Amino acid sequence: MAHLRRHSAPVAAALALLLCATALAGCGSGGDGGGGGGTPAAPGASEPAAEGDGGTTAGPAFTVPGSVALSAFHGDFAETGNGCSIDVSAVADGYVGASAKSDSRLKFQVSKGEASYNYDLPSDGTPIVAPLNMGSGSYSFRVMQNTSGNNYVELFATTADVSLASEQAPFLVPNMFVNYDESSAVVAKARELAQGAANQGDVVRSIYQWVVANISYDHDKAAELASVTGYVPDPDATLAAGTGICFDYASLGAAMLRSLGIPCQLITGYVAPDDIYHAWNMVYIDGEWVSVEISIQPNSWTRVDLTFAASGASSTIGDGTGYTDRYTY
Repeated sequence: MAHLRRHSAPVAAALALLLCATALAGCGSGGDGGGGGGTPAAPGASEPAAEGDGGTTAGPAFTVPGSVALSAFHGDFAETGNGCSIDVSAVADGYVGASAKSDSRLKFQVSKGEASYNYDLPSDGTPIVAPLNMGSGSYSFRVMQNTSGNNYVELFATTADVSLASEQAPFLVPNMFVNYDESSAVVAKARELAQGAANQGDVVRSIYQWVVANISYDHDKAAELASVTGYVPDPDATLAAGTGICFDYASLGAAMLRSLGIPCQLITGYVAPDDIYHAWNMVYIDGEWVSVEISIQPNSWTRVDLTFAASGASSTIGDGTGYTDRYTY
């Protein structure tokens, strides 16, 4: 991934999803239009999309960014040792990079205080980029080599005092689970969907409705991966296939929104009623989006479950209530 300048974070406002299975069935389909009465839109406001009751949006004017904020592994600046490299040169932008070569399985551990994230690290030297998703502070980074079973030994380690450029910085750039660059098909599609948007609410509404209408849930893939660990989603592959599992939906949504300068988290965790492992998004927007199903409240991260919206409740995604966050990317 190439390294381009990172856009400043938008003023925060949260996208709140107030969904039920009945409401979701009509998302993006015919409706009474909402917003009604032929009332002129205020500056920076937008009426519902013609194809459905998408509600109304408002907020500062939105312009499609001229370039995509990207992340990269900077080998020339990396700290090295024992066949490993850890790049902390861009920690202010919300990410860290690592690479290593080994004949054994590798993990890259990112820790802050008592919290740790462990990422699969390719043993052929291919670098990864991981988010600094635990806020500013003192981080430690370790490349770990598998010895047997679930046992690992440290190969190389370093630390960094991180002062993020903004709270949203890690969620405005790509990482190994939200992977894209300037030439990615998801970036082109996001820009297409954002054309003519009056504000960020318009952008999120357009992407939300498009994904719900065009990406179907892949039950066969879900069954195949049910007992598999280490799956990494590919947003471009999901876009091309037109189908995916929850991790694919969340990665695709995050890639599209981040590429347009809108902070978006990818969350994995559990949902009711049976503690099903699932993935969804949390989004900040500068503006409003209000409809029967959607209501924005300012100054907070709020959940967007594209998988549930696209396919309704099922045995593989839960009932859309009782979310428990586990990991944030």
